[in-house]
Amino acid sequence: QVQLVESGGGLVQAGGSLRLSCAASGRTFTTYAMGWFRQAPGKEREFVAAISRTGGSTYYPDSVKGRFTISRDNAKNTVYLQMNSLKPDDTAVYYCAAGKAAYTSAPDYNDWGQGTQVTVSS
Repeated sequence: QVQLVESGGGLVQAGGSLRLSCAASGRTFTTYAMGWFRQAPGKEREFVAAISRTGGSTYYPDSVKGRFTISRDNAKNTVYLQMNSLKPDDTAVYYCAAGKAAYTSAPDYNDWGQGTQVTVSS
């Protein structure tokens, strides 16, 4: 099991940027692929980005492709989500997750952080 703690959320105006961080502890970080998901009130948890164990492969849905970038620093046991050109529709609680591979489906991830709120004002 790995423990995950997200940080970096906040309030930003539309068009702005935020960088989320997710620090991992417990088992060896390089054992895990990592993902970011988000959940807005009344909506299902939505895939945002995923990265392979080495960082060599990344995946995004069309809704964030070209605006969001996932990266990882295995020396710091941390995964990042750089979010640019933010829109009000990006408002949600953002979660990081650890899994055996860079899945795009939430149920395929075993370990989750507590989430960090991102609010984008118009």
